[in-house]
Amino acid sequence: MLVTVHFYSYFRELTGCGEINETLHSGDTLGVLHDQLMARFPRLVTMRKSTLLAVGVEYQTRDYLLRDGDEVSLFPPVQGG
Repeated sequence: MLVTVHFYSYFRELTGCGEINETLHSGDTLGVLHDQLMARFPRLVTMRKSTLLAVGVEYQTRDYLLRDGDEVSLFPPVQGG
């Protein structure tokens, strides 16, 4: 299955891109995708525990079951001022 991944804020700098398409197996979770992305973009590893993951417009946990065509977004932690 194919999902689209969007990188926001300084995640764009860490990956060198704003969007990619990633191929997964049927039954893969958001956690599997996150691990796959960190293997592909090692600079993301430093943000492993603080990355916010969303599918569509809803934040999801790593055990969320992905579906073909999902749009996943990675955000850094929200900071206030």
